[in-house]
Amino acid sequence: MKKKFHKICILDALTTNPGDVSWERLESLGELTVFDRTKPEELRARSQGQDILITNKVVLTREVVEELPDLKAVFLMSTGTNAVDLQACCERGIPVSNIPAYSTASVAELTFALLLGWARGVEAHSLAVGKGSWVSSPDFCFTVQPHRELAGKTLGLVGFGDIAQSVCVIGRALGMKILANTPHPEGKPALGQEFVDLDSLFREADVVSLHCPLLPATEHLINAERLSRSKKGIVILNTGRGGLIDEQALADALVSGQAGAALLDVLSREPPEEENPLLHAPNTLITPHVAWATLEARTRLVEILTGNVEAFFAGQPRHVVNGV
Repeated sequence: MKKKFHKICILDALTTNPGDVSWERLESLGELTVFDRTKPEELRARSQGQDILITNKVVLTREVVEELPDLKAVFLMSTGTNAVDLQACCERGIPVSNIPAYSTASVAELTFALLLGWARGVEAHSLAVGKGSWVSSPDFCFTVQPHRELAGKTLGLVGFGDIAQSVCVIGRALGMKILANTPHPEGKPALGQEFVDLDSLFREADVVSLHCPLLPATEHLINAERLSRSKKGIVILNTGRGGLIDEQALADALVSGQAGAALLDVLSREPPEEENPLLHAPNTLITPHVAWATLEARTRLVEILTGNVEAFFAGQPRHVVNGV
């Protein structure tokens, strides 16, 4: 049997592939080692001697990269790149590739699952039925919270990339008015949105959905000052990055009623600490960072990942994010 030359290691495979997606194509490219999770104290031992490291959330710092002389490439199982010191890899000539545009439909769909769940009280009514409230009701129907139509409401999109554009199309189909803010509106498709400045968006929108990257300029984009100048009862929807929100400020706004609801798939620290104020805030729906995690999206992720590795071995690396 011919010995496989390339040594490939996946450091944290479980969230991407709990067993319902095949690694077979990736296995054909080299000697593949798969770890469900890797603790910081396990990282160096598992990474030594590997040609290829694949990570989702396991952090590869400069110190770690500099201690791996055999490392030839790093592949992310995510679009975001903050898990890897890109400059350290660049200095070593190690390309880092990410996974673009694999979960657009999935994230857009969960955005509206959260929004519709809040608007119609799906969870609250189902729980009430399960507890016997319909069986004991004197009427043919009952309500445990207000029902709201999305038609006619104004949806503000912060960012207007692929996911936000998909959200725009769905929102328009539901009869919503769409406002959008992006640093570079030029060249963006006309999907029925109106581009406005950020202050106007928060002042006019009934719902604000965050789809921008987490950068120094966007950290705590949602803060006490911005919330105080927003439409009273504003709904904040975040399927982007938790750090976009000052969580204490949003919790305070929910308690005071300045914010009407928080619909969140991400938090600033994941898993969160028990003390996170949003875990105990009123009118809050939180899902555990699963917008990306449909079987279809994860299957696409593994296909793109494998294609990235194949392209690197062919001398034509793709989706490189650190300029190597």
